[in-house]
Amino acid sequence: MSGIDDLPPLREVIKAHDLRAKKALGQNFLLDLNLTARIARLAGDLSDCDVLEVGPGPGGLTRGLLAEGARKVLAVEKDARCLPALAQIAERYPGRLEVIEGDALEVDVLAHLTPPIRVAANLPYNIGTELLVRWLTPKEWPPFWQSLTLMFQREVAERIVAQPGGKAYGRLALLAQWRAEPRIVMDLGPEVFSPPPKVSSAVVHLTALPAPRFPADPEVLSRVVAAAFNQRRKMLRSGLRGLSPDIEDHLRAAGIAPTERAERVTLEAFCALARSLQAAQ
Repeated sequence: MSGIDDLPPLREVIKAHDLRAKKALGQNFLLDLNLTARIARLAGDLSDCDVLEVGPGPGGLTRGLLAEGARKVLAVEKDARCLPALAQIAERYPGRLEVIEGDALEVDVLAHLTPPIRVAANLPYNIGTELLVRWLTPKEWPPFWQSLTLMFQREVAERIVAQPGGKAYGRLALLAQWRAEPRIVMDLGPEVFSPPPKVSSAVVHLTALPAPRFPADPEVLSRVVAAAFNQRRKMLRSGLRGLSPDIEDHLRAAGIAPTERAERVTLEAFCALARSLQAAQ
């Protein structure tokens, strides 16, 4: 019996179902149920929320979310080997766990969830950043989610919360901080995973803002930021030349020196540049 419910410890579950982690699926299983329960608590009050979990694996975080009172958990799992273990959890928590076998990049999760919705996941390393960008860039805002509580490689987590002036600062920081409030809320060493990855991990909690911090058209801002950081060592007057023949005038209008480099420009200034470019269209 485990510490948070009357289901078997995760090591026994993995052994019983022969769930050796697959590198091709970006799997690293977190086996300490006390840690998974702590991550579930970091997601906030779950009692009136549906929770989306991507890549539950043998169900460690799933059990934490349910034990912490989630109204419902929708678990999307690509690895069919994990389904019997998740079925045991669904039986233990009747009517509160729905499991979908499929690719999280393709599944229409909103057809299975009722707002308010939170997302909590130990994301597979190979799709984690792509999923985050999708969740941060919907056409309409506020998004379907109230908050995201996500585990990443520590390097990715640092990129999400980075401030101007450092190497970690870039497109991911700007997308995350424009529409959300991101914080690193937990660090995890390799030793708590099976198999241990070569890098440390961190949990990032992002709370959706009711509106973006600064006005800007999402598509224009995305193009500006992508172009700026695609050649981050270049001066912006060179790196952004493809956006407008008058790019230096737009940079000055936004209060940005044309000789500045992308990693030193604030989110507010990038939004001002996007507005200037859009006004000229």
